[in-house]
Amino acid sequence: MPEFEYKGKTLAGAAVAGTLKAKSKADVERVLRQNRILVKSITKKSPEINIKFGTGIKRVEISRFTRQFATMIGAGLPMVQCLDILANQSPNKELQKIITQVKEGVSGGATLSEAMARHPKVFDPLYTNMVEAGEVGGALDAILVRLATYREKADKLIRKVKGAMVYPSVIMVVAAGVTIGMLTFIVPVFAKMFGGLNADLPMPTQVVLRISNFLKSNFMYLTGGTVAAFIAFLYWKKTPAGGLIWDKILLNMPVLGDLVRKSSVARFTRTLGTLLASGVSILDALDITAKTAGNKVIANAINKSVMAIAEGDTITAPLKETGVFPPMVTQMISVGEKTGGLDDMLSKIADFYDEEVDDAVSALTSVIEPIIIVFMGVVIGAILVAMYLPMFDIIGKIG
Repeated sequence: MPEFEYKGKTLAGAAVAGTLKAKSKADVERVLRQNRILVKSITKKSPEINIKFGTGIKRVEISRFTRQFATMIGAGLPMVQCLDILANQSPNKELQKIITQVKEGVSGGATLSEAMARHPKVFDPLYTNMVEAGEVGGALDAILVRLATYREKADKLIRKVKGAMVYPSVIMVVAAGVTIGMLTFIVPVFAKMFGGLNADLPMPTQVVLRISNFLKSNFMYLTGGTVAAFIAFLYWKKTPAGGLIWDKILLNMPVLGDLVRKSSVARFTRTLGTLLASGVSILDALDITAKTAGNKVIANAINKSVMAIAEGDTITAPLKETGVFPPMVTQMISVGEKTGGLDDMLSKIADFYDEEVDDAVSALTSVIEPIIIVFMGVVIGAILVAMYLPMFDIIGKIG
């Protein structure tokens, strides 16, 4: 839909300017008249060519916006005024632009959920469906509070998982860097020294020298190959088949798989429970939860439960058959279905697994740290011993 820039003034004489998306100039003029704006000029905005990676908007900024929006709506401020205030005070220019466009959409007659749905990269289906449920049920302020709470807890869970992965990743990168540095810069110094001895070198020393020569001779090829392999892996992981295989690998990995499983269960139960408590139907809630699961194995399990429920089955049976969810989860969901308090039960499961994620993070750190330290010690120690073996032989011959 084209975008138009307009200039005008209010009935009080104040100058106004802005942009609106519409099918034609006539539509823009109609919207402005409805908002009691006297039009001076309307021009079609030239399309901008922007190359962007992502939206440039962090999850925490959306969560902060949601909390502030909920507080303002709860205080009784008009929706357009709330959006205008939030747009003006946002430090992120991209988010400011999107909030302004949402405000213009609402001013033009669209519902809040419809205006937000035009920006799916910022307001996902879960967000817009909850807002729509709040609008239909006349409880938008309560729904926004629930949505803000959900996002804050979801962000906290993501930070925990990312924090657990950062520390081992840094240690592994440092270990690889130290090893490559020794083989590339330190070992060649020993190689020059050994070259003047005209003596047979021990086999371990010869192996290390060959590895060092190979790295030095093919460093650019190896670097390029590694980068190409990493990019190919990222593309493969984005394909449906590749993503499914990778998610299965993650779930079955020792220690790390336990963390991934627990965080996925926490996310699933928190999302589904929040949607159900907001008045979204069970089928729509499951469909949205599958799309936002973050793990294709979990998403497939949820989709199977959608098909089973559509045929008159309960949600528990198909989830149990997948083997993805722990028995305690399916048992508690079954109890929630039978008692009519599924949303409360899901919330309790999510709280429990949030704590389990903390334990899994501690376990991952405590297991990986000594393994990497031992690995570094063995590799670096082996290189040093291999370099000093010829010296020991020479000292022995001299003795």
